Amino acid sequence: MTGNIKRQKRERNHRKIRAKISGTAERPRLSVFKSNTAILAQVIDDERGVTLAAARGADAAKVGAEVAKEAMKKKVETVVFDRGGYIYTGKVRVLAESARQAGLKF
Repeated sequence: MTGNIKRQKRERNHRKIRAKISGTAERPRLSVFKSNTAILAQVIDDERGVTLAAARGADAAKVGAEVAKEAMKKKVETVVFDRGGYIYTGKVRVLAESARQAGLKF
């Protein structure tokens, strides 16, 4: 492996996760991406290739609540959680818990 080993490991883990889960119309996928400055969350229907709701910001709790609120407006109540190859701790966990508290089920 050349280049950024940490990024390559995350991308490899993400490919494994995506091989097992995908979003449907009944249960779209809640996808998470972290950059150095922000965390992004999207609710995606993979069958149609459509993003139903999205949120971005530096505070994971606010992003989780905001994406859940937008998803609820589109009448989406249950989702499949795609942690994007990241481990379920820190910002990813905070985002997931705040989305659950705002009403999403996964």
